Amino acid sequence: MPTRIAAIFQQLKSQGRMAFMPFVTAGDPDMPTTSAVIRELADRGVDLIEVGFPYSDPIADGPVIQAAYTRALEKGLHVDDIFSEIESLDHEHLPPLVAMVSYAIVFRIGLKPFVERATSAGFSGLIVPDLPGDESAEFAQIVQSHEMDLIQLIAPTTPPGRAEQILRSASGFVYCISVAGTTGVRIELPPELTDQLAWLRSQTDLPLAVGFGISRPDQVDGLRGLADGVIVGSAIVRQIESLSTGTTDSAATLSGIGEFAAQMVAATH
Repeated sequence: MPTRIAAIFQQLKSQGRMAFMPFVTAGDPDMPTTSAVIRELADRGVDLIEVGFPYSDPIADGPVIQAAYTRALEKGLHVDDIFSEIESLDHEHLPPLVAMVSYAIVFRIGLKPFVERATSAGFSGLIVPDLPGDESAEFAQIVQSHEMDLIQLIAPTTPPGRAEQILRSASGFVYCISVAGTTGVRIELPPELTDQLAWLRSQTDLPLAVGFGISRPDQVDGLRGLADGVIVGSAIVRQIESLSTGTTDSAATLSGIGEFAAQMVAATH
């Protein structure tokens, strides 16, 4: 039986379209708002949702997401708060949820206990950016034994030999980092991304999803035929930031996030 994530990508492939996976920071400005954003995104037809677990020393997150993590942590957010709120959601009406979480958090809780808790909360996959992909075989086995996917990241700077090792423990899809550097909105995607995706396509049958720097529908169209999905983070997190500063009300912000998501979903068709 395919995992929920694998099934989504199989379905989208049969429909001839790409997946759209937005990113939200858990607990910014609070967990009830995070749940409301997740429900809004689901209602707008997104295919997967990435949920970031705030961490004090993020690896590759740009200033927008770092600031969101800081806001959540300053309010005393704990991992249990995230799991409890996510568990309370109606997962039958949600797309697969993927946790973006530091290995330091996983290690502190324990590899198997963390995976068990994530599974019971309703997550379908994990992204652990600071766990070297070529050293993750043991953790990948634990994750996959719980019918979840361990999504691996491959950057433009990843040497081919190391990329091959990383792919051995990957499942669900491959998170293809479009640029060297941190997350954030960019005007254009690099031309060498085409070569990177073509090479990865020759190395794995897993779907390829591109993240870092994507924020507009026309960028999605530029990846058609090259990637199986796109991931957007900072563009949505920046809209949520207005709730923390009190510059907009929640209804207006949710509506704006929903409209943006709908535009991105439409671009994947």
